[in-house]
Amino acid sequence: MFNFALRRLSFCVRRDAVFSVRWPALVPSVLPALVPAFLAPQAHADDATLPAISVNASASPSAAPGAVDPNLPASIETVTRDQFANWNVVNTEDVLKYMPNLAVRKRFIGDLNSIIAVRGTSNTQSARGLVYADGLLLSNLLGNSYSFPPRWSMVYPEEIQQVDVIYGPFSALYPGNSLGATVLISTRMPKQFEANADVKAFTQHFSLFGVNQSFNGSEASASIGDRVGKFSYLLGVNHLENTSQPLQFATLAQSTTPAKTGDTPVTGAYFYNNQTNTPTAVLGVNGEGIEHTVQDQFKLKLQYDFTPTLQGSFTLGYWHQTYNSETSTFLRDADGNPVYSGNVSIGGYHYTIPAAAFAPSLGHSENWLYGMSLKTRNATGWNGEAIASYYDIGNSVARTASAGGPGNGPGTLLFGDGTGWKTLDLRGTYTPETQQAGVGNHALSFGYHYDNYFVDNQTYNTLNWRDGDVTSFANAFTGKTQTQALYAQDAWRFLPRWKFVYGVRYEDWQAYDGAQSLPGATIAYSDASQRHFSPKASLSFDVSDDLTLRASIGRAYRFPTASELFQGQINGSVIVNNNPHLQPEDDLSKELSAEWAHWNGVFRLSLFQDDVKNTIFSQTDTTVIPNVTNFQNIGKVRSRGVETSYSGEDVFVRGLDLLASVAYTQSKILENAQNPASVGKYFYRIPLWRANLAATYHFDARTALTLAARYSGRQYNTLTNTDTNPNVFGGTSTYTVADAKFTFKPTKLSEIGIGVDNLFDARYFVYHPYPGRTFYVEARLRL
Repeated sequence: MFNFALRRLSFCVRRDAVFSVRWPALVPSVLPALVPAFLAPQAHADDATLPAISVNASASPSAAPGAVDPNLPASIETVTRDQFANWNVVNTEDVLKYMPNLAVRKRFIGDLNSIIAVRGTSNTQSARGLVYADGLLLSNLLGNSYSFPPRWSMVYPEEIQQVDVIYGPFSALYPGNSLGATVLISTRMPKQFEANADVKAFTQHFSLFGVNQSFNGSEASASIGDRVGKFSYLLGVNHLENTSQPLQFATLAQSTTPAKTGDTPVTGAYFYNNQTNTPTAVLGVNGEGIEHTVQDQFKLKLQYDFTPTLQGSFTLGYWHQTYNSETSTFLRDADGNPVYSGNVSIGGYHYTIPAAAFAPSLGHSENWLYGMSLKTRNATGWNGEAIASYYDIGNSVARTASAGGPGNGPGTLLFGDGTGWKTLDLRGTYTPETQQAGVGNHALSFGYHYDNYFVDNQTYNTLNWRDGDVTSFANAFTGKTQTQALYAQDAWRFLPRWKFVYGVRYEDWQAYDGAQSLPGATIAYSDASQRHFSPKASLSFDVSDDLTLRASIGRAYRFPTASELFQGQINGSVIVNNNPHLQPEDDLSKELSAEWAHWNGVFRLSLFQDDVKNTIFSQTDTTVIPNVTNFQNIGKVRSRGVETSYSGEDVFVRGLDLLASVAYTQSKILENAQNPASVGKYFYRIPLWRANLAATYHFDARTALTLAARYSGRQYNTLTNTDTNPNVFGGTSTYTVADAKFTFKPTKLSEIGIGVDNLFDARYFVYHPYPGRTFYVEARLRL
């Protein structure tokens, strides 16, 4: 197994990576002061010699907090800095774009609502995924939809060293929100003085309905850092500005009612068959419109080695963003004036356009991340780690007009100040010196987790939606959730080729202080609480030095978020869709996998199944009159499938690196008492097939060319699968997208890149249109 281990590590750590493989057994652990043995004299990381080991997962040798535990009983995929440096990466989530059976719902560069979808988790179930950066939780578990994405903006791509994706909830180290996947981002710290600058420009030409124009953007980042004795720091800034393609269009079903007296004759409408094959009139760009966004980021990381085996770090992140969503009407009257609302005649037929059909919006927010960690880093024996974080949405204002058209008329102001979350993790581990080679050895992990999510949104009316003061109260909602957990896990090598990983997680969840307010009335909701044990187990067998088989099973509970319980969502100035009686999602996950080191790379084959009771989803209860639409528990959803992946270097010829994957997932609704018509149908937005391919050829040390492709198969935008025409606006497309990038290093300290995404300008949709063909130009300079 030792040879297999080194081969596995060689693909996680490329030839010029800065990782040290002398820390392979390091995993996060508990506060050192709690266990004095952590500080006992032991082989320190810088001087330790590497014992004979084997690695059965894509273990990260990074010493950063949050690095992957080599004993995790799950399928793990890794992408390194040297790989994604040759891709078109502008935002942090772009580094995940070619991961197996995973997709990122990113509608444009700078999209605030980018969430991941993986296996049986759709791209609206954001609370089924976890994202950490150096152990700091970035997942926005205030809600569960595209409106609550991870805070990717707290990491800029140039600081990332490695990203690991852990599939499924098979480890006791992570909460039930890992039901889909857990993303661990490890960032780098300088070993000597460095200064870096990176500038990108990008443009796309987009044509659909009445829009035919180019949309442009740019990004610039810079960082400076150094290591002086025991102290190191890294300071980075990032600025992004971009204008999106149209994200949403105003539509009405094609009318069969003849025009009426008083209707205004208009021209300019477009017609198409929508996702349900209903003839539809397109009136203009509305809703989120054409969004112009400006984002600024500041990041400071400090690190100090108190002793050879004790290290502390501090992180300060700041992110400020503004957006302006402009709308426009295609309709013109006989004099050429734009028409935004009212009764109109289109082609001799009567239409009524709502006043808010073309309502624009704008807003801004300030976000702060504070993080501290203290850890030991012994090569073997006891290790401990404590991580505390606080995410504060200090200033958030969203302004929305009540009607379309120019001017500064009435509207609403939504204040999201006082919203955020805080976390604490204490973890301890014990790693025997002969953990992998010896028989009967136990590698232990145990810890405590705490998180507290709190939301406080206030909506007011105003007479001037663009910059006016509030005039009257409209509505408000507040709520909090808190989770405390204890967990323990043991990796026991009971025979030379056999390892058994087993553990349990105990979680105590509470929801409290939930309330909704309307003018003259406040509804306070009762507190709720749940307590559950989540057992996990995995058995692996090393068939040979190159082949490992593993069977895993785990139960996980995904608890409701504050917004699902107390708010749901805000539609204009009215609060709708809340359900304070939701039960947690109850999942039983199973996986069989094989990993084979061959052809200068690693193959993985995984069979998986998730049986989720009480899936939380916004749907319509058709068993009551009138129908009620809100977040409800769906009785049972089963997702099963197969994944194949390959990652290798110097494949077939020297210099060719390859990532390839194909996955099939069938996710079906088995029980749904509130909407019987959905039983037996495919679940929302989970494609039957996903496939990714990224090939990078290094002509020499200075020049590289990447060609890549992404494929997503048939999926449905409704629980009843009534969207029979998916490849149009409002549908969810099947698509194949090709990307390319050419990278050249004129000197050792400079680099230029030219790239394109969506090479063949495919028009595809996730209800909203995805970007058209996008060109990139990039220049980097390092000192």
